[in-house]
Amino acid sequence: MNILIIDDDEDTSLLLETILKYEGYDGIVTVNSGQAALNLLDIGGNNKDAAEVDLILLDVIMPDINGIDTCSAIKSNEEYQDVPIIMVTGDTEDDTLKKAFDAGAIDFITKPFKEVELLARIRSALRLKGEIDRRKERESELLHVTSLLGEAVSNLQKISLTDGMTGLTNRRGFDEQLISEFQRLSRKNYMNDNVEAISLILLDVDQFKQFNDIYGHVEGDHCLQQVACILMQETKRPGDTAARYGGEEFVVLLPETTGEDAMIVAERMRVAIEGLQIPHSHSKVSSFVTVSLGVSWLYPMEETSADFLVTSADQALYKAKTTGRNRVHMYSEQENLSEGLSR
Repeated sequence: MNILIIDDDEDTSLLLETILKYEGYDGIVTVNSGQAALNLLDIGGNNKDAAEVDLILLDVIMPDINGIDTCSAIKSNEEYQDVPIIMVTGDTEDDTLKKAFDAGAIDFITKPFKEVELLARIRSALRLKGEIDRRKERESELLHVTSLLGEAVSNLQKISLTDGMTGLTNRRGFDEQLISEFQRLSRKNYMNDNVEAISLILLDVDQFKQFNDIYGHVEGDHCLQQVACILMQETKRPGDTAARYGGEEFVVLLPETTGEDAMIVAERMRVAIEGLQIPHSHSKVSSFVTVSLGVSWLYPMEETSADFLVTSADQALYKAKTTGRNRVHMYSEQENLSEGLSR
């Protein structure tokens, strides 16, 4: 226990120190003025080596800074707000005691003090300090555990929304992001004259079953991982989402993007994936792995739906696959009406 005695009377300080040491208290420090105490505690400074104290015995009447002002200055420092201060005083006037308690003191001992009373009050103050320290330690541990639990929950949530094999968002994560972005743009379009579009690209690795049959599932997984890397490279904007939709099928969500711009992105993806030059000896399209892509877009409004965005992209993908594969096709409502396209 570290106890600081602040008293300008040398005999009182010596007596207090002698009694405390006889009772087994160590770490006794004495100073003879309020200013010396403030300097020792580095009140108002930034000394990282400031004294650590568990209890302060403070004389009320001192020549430079009186005990009440010294007490108030100490308690104004956050580091010492929990340190109990016992006033040692010969002045027992109610007004003096009230000022001492208002300044932050928790107790007082009158001069001349009785040793039994002195030690009882000191033990009580140190028990209080011990309880405060233990409470703060428990609170700190609780905050740490809460922080760890929060991180764990966050990590579990991320894992639950991530495809383990490719590292992309999984189907569930994509569905949540689609609804979130669609609703955000619907609100934005409702409030503004300049409406924003949202686009979706659905892509499928051409003849992937044959690839797995020839090269095996390990190479098949590696192929999908390389495709996923291309999609990640093309979805760097906030809100852009690349996801594994299922099997060898992927989906890319592009908020605030028109169909024309989405076609450009889709074509870049197609060229980049073919440019990987992953051998596919049994493909009827190319000697390398290729993808087919369907693009759809619309302006999110109250009368539109996110489901239609997915359905129309799926129909565009079907058209890309049935017209030769390794190509990008844009959904056309007129085209579907005229052809009666169904799957």
